[in-house]
Amino acid sequence: MTVIQWYPGHMAKALRQVKENLNAVDIVLELVDARLPESSRNPQLEELLQNKKSIIVLTKMDLADPKLTREWIAYYEQNGHPAIAVNSNQGTLPAIEKKIKEVLKEKIAAKEARGIKNSRIKAMCIGIPNVGKSTLLNRLVKKNVAIVGNKPGVTKAQQWLKAGSSLLLLDTPGILWPKFEDPIVGKKLALTGAVKDTLYAKDDVALYELEYFVDNHPQALTERYKLDESDLDQPTVELLLSITRKMGFKEDYDRASERLIFECRKGKLGRFTLDAVPKDPAKV
Repeated sequence: MTVIQWYPGHMAKALRQVKENLNAVDIVLELVDARLPESSRNPQLEELLQNKKSIIVLTKMDLADPKLTREWIAYYEQNGHPAIAVNSNQGTLPAIEKKIKEVLKEKIAAKEARGIKNSRIKAMCIGIPNVGKSTLLNRLVKKNVAIVGNKPGVTKAQQWLKAGSSLLLLDTPGILWPKFEDPIVGKKLALTGAVKDTLYAKDDVALYELEYFVDNHPQALTERYKLDESDLDQPTVELLLSITRKMGFKEDYDRASERLIFECRKGKLGRFTLDAVPKDPAKV
């Protein structure tokens, strides 16, 4: 089984730039994938934000389990960390503006007391690759100013963008961290598209995908791939081979694995959330 990892030089450079610019912004929007809210949080960025006002923005909510998304938001809020879920393909500016002003209300009130009104709030947007940051930014500024691509590592430089009349947003490249301590995190990130597809074995990730769906959404598999319920009782490797043959790929399970991964990302297996909400309250 291959170890999944991806930390090119531009990510280390981007992390240094985040550190340098942190004092220049009022708040940070920490974007995470709603399908894996905790697994898509970069621990290096979390550490940097300990003393900075920030909001966890769960992107791609239209692809995630809505019940678990609500539970994750409640979990973060209960632990003192403001959070909001967004569908970047729809209008999100009013909701994000409202949340930012709610979090910064004391700072805004202090400025207004000094006679400073309607000044732009500076916000930095950070997150892992392919979390939907550029799509969200384009929606917020209402024009295609951030490069969008359905693959990780598209944004390579920082840029300031105006959003509405009150926000100035600093875009940053997607940043992973040097080592995934839990190999399952690497598989989750690969399955949802945060890691370059050339850097991992497709069958390893497809097998993880099948294990997850057999345990959590078995009907999605039976309906999509015309399986019998009894098919799900066989070992996962055999299940992958069965699906490969049903796809008409004979014994080409690599090709079937790739199809499984891409169909999962596109929502062909329905909405899902890979990360379970912790049972016990814990500091975020």
